[in-house]
Amino acid sequence: MSSSSRLEAVKNHLTPMSAHKSPITCHVLVASTGTPGRDVNVKIEKMDNGSFNTLSTAQTNADGRCPTLLPAGYKAEKGIYRVTFETKEYFSKQGQECFYPYVQIVFELANPEQHYHIPLLLSPYSYTTYRGS
Repeated sequence: MSSSSRLEAVKNHLTPMSAHKSPITCHVLVASTGTPGRDVNVKIEKMDNGSFNTLSTAQTNADGRCPTLLPAGYKAEKGIYRVTFETKEYFSKQGQECFYPYVQIVFELANPEQHYHIPLLLSPYSYTTYRGS
């Protein structure tokens, strides 16, 4: 990674949430290599009337982050959301096999005024997640 790429990654990580940053963000770290999961396709959905409806699709940046996961101007509402990471596609691009073709994380957004961050620690044969800050 070049010094300008590292500087941009640090800047993106430290920039406070602003009007254009999504109230729900995600981050992929490939734990098996200790590197960001860049260019991972991500989809976010919200449950309405028992079915999930797609709100947006995005791709992680060079730092493995999706700071604009929800569409610009989207006002988060209480409810159940699902984030899907296209992990098989990601590992295939790396020339690796994986066990989980995608990872879906379902969570409940109870306080729309708060920021919700969904980190994914990933390897070809395992993953873990938690509510980040």
